Amino acid sequence: MRLRVEFTTEPFDLDEAPAHALVAREVIEAAELDTVDVGPFGNTAEGRADAVLGAVDAMLRRTLESGATRISLQVNVIGEGAE
Repeated sequence: MRLRVEFTTEPFDLDEAPAHALVAREVIEAAELDTVDVGPFGNTAEGRADAVLGAVDAMLRRTLESGATRISLQVNVIGEGAE
């Protein structure tokens, strides 16, 4: 199964990326995902279910530890296939 995750972390800071946003970017970019699109108001990543779910787990834990007070995410199944 292939998944797409879209997420944002808060609080926002338009002048400088907060620590939790930098940590989220680091976690997602280091994961073994097929595509990653990191932006100032939202982030998207796609890949195998196990890779996406592992990255989401790490991202949630580390961004909360880094000061995030809210994390919004959506996970969609985008295809079936061999793991």
